[in-house]
Amino acid sequence: MGDFNKRVKQTLLLLTIIALIFTIFYALRAFIPGILGAITLYILSRAKYFQLVYSRKWKKGLAAFTYLFYYLLVLGIPVFMIVVLISPRIDAIMDNPEAFINNIKNTIAGLQQKVGYNFVSANSTNSLIERFSNFIPSLINSTTNLLTNLVLMLFLLYYMLINGSEMERYLYKITPLKDENIQLLASETKKMIKANALGIPVISTIQGIIATIGYWIFGVEDYLMWGLLTGIFAFIPIIGTFIIWGPLVAYLYMSGSNWQATGLLVYSAVVTGNVDYLARMTLLRRIGDVHPVLTIVGVIVGLSLFGFIGLIFGPLLLSYITVLFKIYVNEFGFDKEANASKEAERPSDISGES
Repeated sequence: MGDFNKRVKQTLLLLTIIALIFTIFYALRAFIPGILGAITLYILSRAKYFQLVYSRKWKKGLAAFTYLFYYLLVLGIPVFMIVVLISPRIDAIMDNPEAFINNIKNTIAGLQQKVGYNFVSANSTNSLIERFSNFIPSLINSTTNLLTNLVLMLFLLYYMLINGSEMERYLYKITPLKDENIQLLASETKKMIKANALGIPVISTIQGIIATIGYWIFGVEDYLMWGLLTGIFAFIPIIGTFIIWGPLVAYLYMSGSNWQATGLLVYSAVVTGNVDYLARMTLLRRIGDVHPVLTIVGVIVGLSLFGFIGLIFGPLLLSYITVLFKIYVNEFGFDKEANASKEAERPSDISGES
């Protein structure tokens, strides 16, 4: 009876802890990208940080600030490029949205007239333009939220680095798993985060550069801006870059630049598109031995759950399913070979023999 009461108390306490954790995460759901980003940067930085502190005898605060400065540079360069190349266009659209909307309508109408087929109705065009018009203010709001999460991410990263050893020892102590399973969970987490946090930005950068070269070759105006946008949308698997080069090809056809449009279409479909496929097949597998299907499906799941940081934690979430199955088998001793040997040791049923 006493053992039963102890189990009930244990279950109630665990449920209470889970409920409190869920409540806190729900209240902070707008800041989950910043929290997950801090975890990502900590895992990427911990080994070198500990080497600086314990081998080279750096002070913890100095080493942590060095990493913060480094990540400010790494994150600041693309943000600066976005502000310089894209913000003037957004300002122009906000100053005269009617002219921008008319240009879209005229482009679609001219393209349909040239093709000889109305693939987009007038109502669909108006609906699409209305959605795009509403997207600009929401993009500005999401930019503010992104900056807030970046500040939170760096703030949390500093204290995670400063207290890294104590934090890891505490997590190791409270994790109710065997030592080998804790090591499995930690190694899988490091592998997936390393593969996606390093591999996906590299792949997107490569695609952005390749696309920029194609835009320059085939005479696209503001090719640097469109190449930057292509690199950003390359984070989205399968159709990411098409969101940019597809409309550009259509615009070139409509404007009468037929050979440039055909060349850009072939270049984008064959070169830019296959760079993504080849890089995911080679680079990501070399960095973390991650299957491309796991990466693509994980990114789709992660974007819907966590936003931009889901590019990293989506594949990690899927890989955890396999890892947790392994841990379950290891923790609870479900071994098919052992069960089969036990079955072989049992005497056979000879009740039917005389």
